Amino acid sequence: MSHAEESEQERLARNFSELLQELRVAQAGVQILFGFLLSIAFTDRYWRQSGYVHATHLITILFAAASVALLTAPAAWHRVLFRQGRRVEIVDTGSRFAVAGMACLGAAMVGTVLLLVEVVLGGWPAVALGTLAALAFGVLWFAWPARERRRPANDRGRRDDGCAIKDEAAP
Repeated sequence: MSHAEESEQERLARNFSELLQELRVAQAGVQILFGFLLSIAFTDRYWRQSGYVHATHLITILFAAASVALLTAPAAWHRVLFRQGRRVEIVDTGSRFAVAGMACLGAAMVGTVLLLVEVVLGGWPAVALGTLAALAFGVLWFAWPARERRRPANDRGRRDDGCAIKDEAAP
């Protein structure tokens, strides 16, 4: 069955399934990052670092924890609202949670780069590479897709759901 022939409920089920697949990719990364960040606090070298490093570490952990919460929330919402006829809300809210979770994951990744470069090199290289990481995540995950989203659908050739676009201006 093509996307054009699917019912509203089938489309919602497919959208939720696609959302969960996307979240699985992000969840694996954030869980590994979170474990790494937690383990840092149990090293001798960590306790010899400055208050700046400790604060950066704590803020980074908080962003990683927020990312875990946001990226797992759609599955929890689905389970709690299962068979309640609320799939539209689950998909819409889950999508918002996913974007917010990715923003928190990006901030946690930037914090991790900043933290590690500060410990290894210190000073301006940490700030420079942290800024570069922020720009990379911001552009690749948000600015570029937002720019593509603003482009007319005819320029892309396909809708977001993968169906080919008919040229509505054509007779």
